[in-house]
Amino acid sequence: MSKLILTHEVSGLGSAGDVVDVKNGFARNYLIPQGFAVTWSRGGEKQIESIKAARVARELATIEEAQHLKQVLEANVVKLAIKAGKEGRLFGSVKTSDIADAVAAAGHGSLDKRKIEITSPIKATGTHEAQVRLRDDLSATITIQVVAAK
Repeated sequence: MSKLILTHEVSGLGSAGDVVDVKNGFARNYLIPQGFAVTWSRGGEKQIESIKAARVARELATIEEAQHLKQVLEANVVKLAIKAGKEGRLFGSVKTSDIADAVAAAGHGSLDKRKIEITSPIKATGTHEAQVRLRDDLSATITIQVVAAK
């Protein structure tokens, strides 16, 4: 087992600044090369406070703001125009950054693409859903209407 300090939020593992124990292969092959974590050390322990302070600054200020954003996101459908073929199949798939850009363009606020989770790849036009973690204890479901770009 490897002891790591997370530098980014990793779904199912923890948030930035958390100290976690993971299997060696997961640490060596995924977390460290992707820049999601650094190895734990006594010197690295000092970094945790600055990482947590940055996380708090990025987090929505109050629970009321997060709940309001959740209501807005769940009440509206986000329209996303992507280049598609004849039968509605997309050239590629919808990325979390596409969803974040579409939400911002619709005027619903800005979202961090790392907090958006797509359960299954979106590769066709139609209506799809994605989850957004607004806070550690609050998430929202976004309805996305994918249409073919003209």
